[in-house]
Amino acid sequence: MLQAHVQQSCTLSITALLAVTLGITLVETPPGYAGPTTPSAPLASSRVPPDHLSHYSDLAVEWLQQYLRIDTTNPPGNELQAANFFKKILDNEGIENRVFEYQPGRADFWARIPHTGTSSKRPIVLLNHMDVVTSDASHWRVPPFSGQMLDGSIYGRGAQDMKNEGIAQLVVMVALKRETVALDRDVIFLAVSDEEADGSGSDWMIANHQDLLENAEFLINEGGENLQQDGKVRYIGVDVGEKIPYWLHVVAHGRPGHGSRPIPDSAPNRLVRALDRILAYRTPYKLLPVVEESLREMAPYETPERAKKFRNLRQALRDPAFQQQVDHDESLNFLVRNTISLTMMGGSEQTNVIPAEAWASLDVRLLPGEDGQRFLETIRRVVNDPEVSVEPVPGRFREANYSPTNTALYEAIRQVSGQYFRDVPVVPRLTSGYTENQRYRPLGIDAYGFTPYTATDAEGSSEHGNDERIRVEEVRRGPRILYDVVMAVAGAQ
Repeated sequence: MLQAHVQQSCTLSITALLAVTLGITLVETPPGYAGPTTPSAPLASSRVPPDHLSHYSDLAVEWLQQYLRIDTTNPPGNELQAANFFKKILDNEGIENRVFEYQPGRADFWARIPHTGTSSKRPIVLLNHMDVVTSDASHWRVPPFSGQMLDGSIYGRGAQDMKNEGIAQLVVMVALKRETVALDRDVIFLAVSDEEADGSGSDWMIANHQDLLENAEFLINEGGENLQQDGKVRYIGVDVGEKIPYWLHVVAHGRPGHGSRPIPDSAPNRLVRALDRILAYRTPYKLLPVVEESLREMAPYETPERAKKFRNLRQALRDPAFQQQVDHDESLNFLVRNTISLTMMGGSEQTNVIPAEAWASLDVRLLPGEDGQRFLETIRRVVNDPEVSVEPVPGRFREANYSPTNTALYEAIRQVSGQYFRDVPVVPRLTSGYTENQRYRPLGIDAYGFTPYTATDAEGSSEHGNDERIRVEEVRRGPRILYDVVMAVAGAQ
């Protein structure tokens, strides 16, 4: 996911563990895993021979280590080498695929397993990005592109974001082909470049080869949160929508001069006063149905007082005391309003020079349905200074969107998760960061962030950080969970 310099963030925090017994134990049982709970509705993977499942787990570990050794740091990306990695594997499997080098060294990769019947439903797309963010090897336990296994985890840039999920999707494609399963949808694998920066890979694919998406109905991408706390899965989090970045550039103008003679209305002074007004402004609450549903689902797992508020959030937000709690709770505040973060400032390059201009950058995140121009006009009224301009950063705004929770894919995720985790809620999520789901939903695709892996707080926070890693047991189990989800929505009935 995109974060820092392009603020398309990648996010994380939930679970999808897995181990299943088919008379024998295929993999070690993880903490909090209870096994399938409804024998009357067996998962698709229960029909796969145990030795095949074990081999797919071995391949997942082997391929992830190989993939992590491919340096696709963006910039510059060099994702063509990752696309060729996928191509070599799928060529050997006899799976239809194509590489599109849309810029020197940068490529998108597409593959497809066709439906098997005479009639079909619209396809499902498994989307991942091949590029990763920068890393400083001096702060890592092992080299960031070593794919080294250490203390039961595989280390490497992309182990959480999102080469891990790319490998799970790859293994699913291979398993679908080898097991010769009956499908009533095409299953499309799409690996794109440049998600961590400008999104040029997805933009190019949509502009030049939208036909290869085949009017898909569903898409699975990054963005799910599966948090493991104290050895237990807390909830299955499915990203159904994201807030949208709407970056603003604030510039104050004033008379320049020598620092030894203060100017009350200098550009820096005007900027500070403008920023003070902006940061003091409390954006109105706006409660989306998806947020109401999410918090209502989580209510049983909260303290009694907090649970009461979550069960009727609309009424709770009328309580001034609860408003204060929300305003100071980073996990709640972004869900119910547009947010403004001051991230950059600049002025003179010398201490003794009062500049003619001083500037600041604001990272604004708008909820789905919000009007960027209207928000801009509001901020300008808040500033109320003709010598301070507020302008949007060009090319950064897309209207936020989200997908419903009453679709076949969302139900498949809910049902498969229920097979593996007793009494664990499946919760729709609105994320504060941005994913490329936003680019695909306008094509008529219901797009969801779902991960088949669980992560602890420490593991999840290694995304875009130091010592990015994933437990080997997760690498072995994750593809099987995703296989079951894909088969639940694409397998011929």
